[in-house]
Amino acid sequence: MSRTGALHLASGLGGKISKEEVKSAVEQYEKYHDLHGGEEAKSRASNYADVANKYYDLVTSFYEYGWGESFHFANRWEGETLRESIKRYEHFLALQLGLTEGMKVLDVGCGIGGPLREIAKFSSALVTGLNNNEYQITRGQELIGSAGLRERCNFVKGDFMDMPFPDDTFDAAYAIEATCHAPDAVGCYREIHRVLRPGQRLAFYEWCMTDRFDPGNPRHADAKAEIELGNGLTDIRTTAQCVQAVKDAGFEVICAKDVAEDSPVPWYQPLDPDAAGSWSSMTSTSGFRLSRVGRLLTRAMVKAMERLGVAPEGSVRVSGLMETASEGLVKGGRTGIFTPMFFVLARKKPVAN
Repeated sequence: MSRTGALHLASGLGGKISKEEVKSAVEQYEKYHDLHGGEEAKSRASNYADVANKYYDLVTSFYEYGWGESFHFANRWEGETLRESIKRYEHFLALQLGLTEGMKVLDVGCGIGGPLREIAKFSSALVTGLNNNEYQITRGQELIGSAGLRERCNFVKGDFMDMPFPDDTFDAAYAIEATCHAPDAVGCYREIHRVLRPGQRLAFYEWCMTDRFDPGNPRHADAKAEIELGNGLTDIRTTAQCVQAVKDAGFEVICAKDVAEDSPVPWYQPLDPDAAGSWSSMTSTSGFRLSRVGRLLTRAMVKAMERLGVAPEGSVRVSGLMETASEGLVKGGRTGIFTPMFFVLARKKPVAN
């Protein structure tokens, strides 16, 4: 069952971190990032697993409360709801991979399994979700049980830099806004290449800085830093670096495109109170929670619950991370220096006869 209530938000906040340690976990997480006087990107990369784990323990309940069970953006048509666009976005991956009943598919960095469940239902494929966060796996297992998908879906705890699968295991693989957490893109894509069967495809959406990004521009650099802090990232690669990394990992690139460029509704619109049509998103519960008013009310609610002891100490600071994330993403979207939906379709070369 989806957790969208305030008490579910409070009870889930912190994930597997004990309630007494949430505040210190937030402080440790913040120290990894430059905006809080923390370590440099190189140090963050060496601690990428801890950065990502602390981040998702702290924010998963906020994501589910405000966004739903699929933690990603989507290109969107006029008149299409956010939820409809997210489902279509996931179906598109299944179609690009040619998924059919019985195929063994890997979801790299699966979150709580929203896309995993949707793609399994849409294609009848057998989908394995790989995730290094214990709390998200536990939550995902609850959700596949309530959806009646235990025979089609499963979760494996593991690092996508060193996957716990034999070579040539899967018929297809995909990732949705997940491999951006990898400290070494080539190493991550190479692991996916290893576990794919020869001739099979990988499709993914990557978070990237676009050609418009100027690292020497302070406003650009600040927006990038806010996105990294608010979203548990060690660094954000460029679109060109992403494509080259896929090739260096041994794949043939079939298609590489920034899907955001063709989106009639800006991908960041749900987070942007000044974007055209943003108030129309308030007609749904999740849309309202993402709006400026909704976020202010959520922050006030979390503050009250923390004072009353319903939510752990440090909860307001976690809410602040979400605000930083929204602000950085909107800045990156408005200026066009950042995209969360750089789409790549690639193929592992078949074995020569």
